[in-house]
Amino acid sequence: MKMDNKAPEYLTVEIKSGGESWGVVHAIPKEYKTGTTGYFLVSKVSNPENPLARYQVNINVMLIGSKTKK
Repeated sequence: MKMDNKAPEYLTVEIKSGGESWGVVHAIPKEYKTGTTGYFLVSKVSNPENPLARYQVNINVMLIGSKTKK
């Protein structure tokens, strides 16, 4: 199994459009059911031009080659 000993504790992700920030969210470490390791986040952001329009954000960041071999 591949590991990344220099991986950060979490990832900070900024959602932007045209230079305008919709929000800053954090991805936390996760070990997936498949054995793959990486980061995961689920959050909500708002359109700065229309704060009533909210969006759900789902991000999976997986370390290539980290899946446990069967």
